[in-house]
Amino acid sequence: MPRTIYAGQGFCPGAGLVDSAEIPSFPDAADLMLKPFDNPPIEELPGLLLLADGGRFEGLLFGAQGQAEGELVFSTGMSGYQESLTDPSFAGQVLTFTYPLIGNYGIHAQCSESARIWPRGVVVRQAMSCPDHRDSLGSVDDFLRLHGVTGIQAVDTRAITRRVREHGTLLCVMGRADDERALKRRLEVLKAPDLEDLVDEVSIDQPVLLNPGFRGPRLAALDCGIKYNILRELCRRFEVLWCPPDITFDVLVNEWGVEAMFASNGPGDPAHPGKATNARHTLAAAVASGMPTMGICLGHQLLGLASGLTTYKMRYGHRGANQPVLDLTKKTVAITSQNHGFAVEDPVRGMLAAHPSGANSGPQENMIGAEVSVSHINANDRTVEGLDVIGLPAFSVQYHPEACPGPHDAAQLFDRFSEIVSSTLRGDAYSST
Repeated sequence: MPRTIYAGQGFCPGAGLVDSAEIPSFPDAADLMLKPFDNPPIEELPGLLLLADGGRFEGLLFGAQGQAEGELVFSTGMSGYQESLTDPSFAGQVLTFTYPLIGNYGIHAQCSESARIWPRGVVVRQAMSCPDHRDSLGSVDDFLRLHGVTGIQAVDTRAITRRVREHGTLLCVMGRADDERALKRRLEVLKAPDLEDLVDEVSIDQPVLLNPGFRGPRLAALDCGIKYNILRELCRRFEVLWCPPDITFDVLVNEWGVEAMFASNGPGDPAHPGKATNARHTLAAAVASGMPTMGICLGHQLLGLASGLTTYKMRYGHRGANQPVLDLTKKTVAITSQNHGFAVEDPVRGMLAAHPSGANSGPQENMIGAEVSVSHINANDRTVEGLDVIGLPAFSVQYHPEACPGPHDAAQLFDRFSEIVSSTLRGDAYSST
């Protein structure tokens, strides 16, 4: 079901930007911890994590202490666990944190990236039960319990990470140790979450103006699982229409008067025939019309597909806040935050760092009437990290310039896009350099 928009305490991207009593606000995942909640001591339950390749890890359950299942992935960030837990791009996955101590500084108000926790399960070496920060609302255990998400701790996360690096992302189940036989039966029939329409699960279903009356161009932010901080960055530069991924380009132009397009991050396979494909068609129509367009993460992959390139599943993806990206034009390197398990095929080198399954979209139709060039690559595995549309005011990046969590090396890309929009609306000739 699409997530519901309603008045909340935690997220109001238009606050302080416009003088209006009609600025909408939305819930933050930490809002549940702002009011007193029951936190009785819970007995430590022996837990079990089973992997599709036969891996078996014993530990202790925390959070909801139920059962969880999904695609096992890992993130290398040393901090920013609250932002990662609430990143919609983790929908369908079981998230392993490689850093051994998770929850040191607790959970904080207005620091989430959405209204809920998105991983279906969480794996850590140790979940800190007594966080040490004056602004903390509670522990990671409290956070997961309030959102009904199960975690497992006291497991060897280094061994799990090495297994994923060797074999690629794996399906897994976790639950009570005394339910091992039932867990094995569930694992035998478990399907990859990539087959689900995850974009539909994480996106809104009605358009809403976030900062009505802002003195700037009106931009459509296609929500494929957008993070709150992306919306904050956009609201500082544009009048932002937060809209569902299946809204059509004609509706955006004729009924809402948008002048620029943005395609967000999100979970799952970019070639899925559901709402990801709807968003691709809207994005392609915007680019083909000459409208200034920017894509991030899944939005980058959608631009790749719309330009006729192939997307494919990566061995274990890029998840963390320390991914080096090389700008091929400027010959500079930025340390970036990333969270993706699919990539755009390099037109020359092909599918780099691909998953053993070989899953890919296959050949695609060029829907934008123009060619693209690779603008950025990953300095580690040389995978495509950025595209420029030749002759049109459109570009995309695989990484997250808004950070949250992560470094701010690439934050200037929002300013670059703002300049492209202003220049295009003035009628200036476009150059991608």
